[in-house]
Amino acid sequence: MNSIAERLVFLRGNATQAEFAERIGINVNTLRGYEKGRALPGFEVLESLCTKLNVSSEWILTGKGQPLQETGFSAVAEMPRPSPLGPHGVLREPICDVDLIMIPMVEARLSAGHGSLEVGGASERTYPFRSDFLYAKGNPRTMVLMRVSGDSMEPEIQDNDIVLIDQDKRNVTPGRLYAVGFDEAIYLKRIDILPGKVILKSTNPAYPP
Repeated sequence: MNSIAERLVFLRGNATQAEFAERIGINVNTLRGYEKGRALPGFEVLESLCTKLNVSSEWILTGKGQPLQETGFSAVAEMPRPSPLGPHGVLREPICDVDLIMIPMVEARLSAGHGSLEVGGASERTYPFRSDFLYAKGNPRTMVLMRVSGDSMEPEIQDNDIVLIDQDKRNVTPGRLYAVGFDEAIYLKRIDILPGKVILKSTNPAYPP
């Protein structure tokens, strides 16, 4: 099991997606997104999995160690649970032995087609990523998660998918995928550069450059 998605399917076992989603307190469509690898569980979901199923957060996130938490208590569910909120009401990061960095999900929606645009920059929630994964990609301090709206990048990127963006990377490499601000909108496109012009290209052939 090489991914969080595969480990969640393993935890679900023979239960239906609806049954498992209800047990851990999430929407069944959210669970489907997790199991397809389109999204990662946030703090609240991790806490629910660890508490209700007695599974290790390190195993869920990294696959290391054993699935079941090792504790000296025979009735873990009866032990008082620490508040998920730290000083000033700020959400704590998940407690586990791996080095995690929380990346915010912003309200802005990337337009991949003609979907709705919500360009507010306020953070909705944060999601945990392994620090070594993030540093291999770029600068975690400037990274955000955004939700794609539209079908212009299908089948490569689906409507409602979530993408990780490093806002520090502003030098264009032709053929790479970028989030581009243009006319007060944000577009997810591949960029080609020709003399005197920049071309934004979609994957879906129904959308011309």
